[in-house]
Amino acid sequence: MPRPKNKTDLLALSTANYEKLLDWIDALSPEKQEKEFPPGTMNRNIGDVLAHLHHWHLMFLKWYDVGMSGGKPSIPAEGYNWRTLPALNASIWEKYRSISLDDVRKRFHKTHLQVIDIVEKHTDDELFERKRYPWTGNNAVAGYLIGVLSSHYDWGFKLIKKATK
Repeated sequence: MPRPKNKTDLLALSTANYEKLLDWIDALSPEKQEKEFPPGTMNRNIGDVLAHLHHWHLMFLKWYDVGMSGGKPSIPAEGYNWRTLPALNASIWEKYRSISLDDVRKRFHKTHLQVIDIVEKHTDDELFERKRYPWTGNNAVAGYLIGVLSSHYDWGFKLIKKATK
């Protein structure tokens, strides 16, 4: 499915990619779910990938709360910019690396629902109109939502699929 251009497509693709990701994980044996990935990726297992996705949900939720309250959120996070994403992602990995897969899954599910709830509360124009909100600059809020929902889930699915084949 192409990049979403309206609320219906955003919800459909995000839900489809979320389910595809979790269905792939659920089809694996418990041993494979806990197994380390082959060398070459920062995220070393399924839990790391889900924790990464969860934390990006949390960052979006903060951006949204600060921005919709009239503030200017630190995007992507305080002390980081888009050029320093590798360092940010490494700090996310460090923060969650000792959390169980079961706990990470619960957190991921909870924040997924929180972000989906935001999508559901807005109209197409509110989501997809560029420059509508000062905090999004030249972008539409949907650009951030696609980034933490449908496209990020696709990234996670591809990484996990490749690492667990």
